[in-house]
Amino acid sequence: MNPRGNPHTLAQARRRDSLDKRQRILTALTALEQQGEKITHAALARSAGVSTWLTYTEGVREHIEAAQQRQQPKASQPADTRNPNATLLTELELARQEIRALREERERMRQALQHQLGQQLDTLAAGDLTARVDELTQSNQQLTDQLRQATAENSALQERLTAAEADLTAARTSLRRMIRTENTTR
Repeated sequence: MNPRGNPHTLAQARRRDSLDKRQRILTALTALEQQGEKITHAALARSAGVSTWLTYTEGVREHIEAAQQRQQPKASQPADTRNPNATLLTELELARQEIRALREERERMRQALQHQLGQQLDTLAAGDLTARVDELTQSNQQLTDQLRQATAENSALQERLTAAEADLTAARTSLRRMIRTENTTR
């Protein structure tokens, strides 16, 4: 199988996606026009959820321009004397709103990323703690074994000491008898 996918299937998917986006633009255009909203490329792109450049493409642009013409008052001024600043101000305000929304989204994403990184650090720290607990448990077991061995050796030495003390006491007693016997025989 081709690792890049089937080119025919990919082309069909792109065509369907393009047609879907163009249909969303036309639907949004109709909705904005019915609501009496000012039709601009930026407002239409935002409403349809597509990029602004798509609203300028051939086959879409003509519909937008026709809708804009329909919105013009019947007794409109000639094109060269109308106020282009009003359109620019509207576009500017829409752009500002979009910038605000994007900044808010960026902040939400940044906080979500911080939260996720914090969880990853907690997970890593927990893994390190688990390793440290295992290490300390193993060390504790070794120390317990050494203590048992030292206690056994201590008990053995204590028994030898008790036996040596008993032998010493017996030797002293025997020595005293010998000295007495020796003193009495003299």
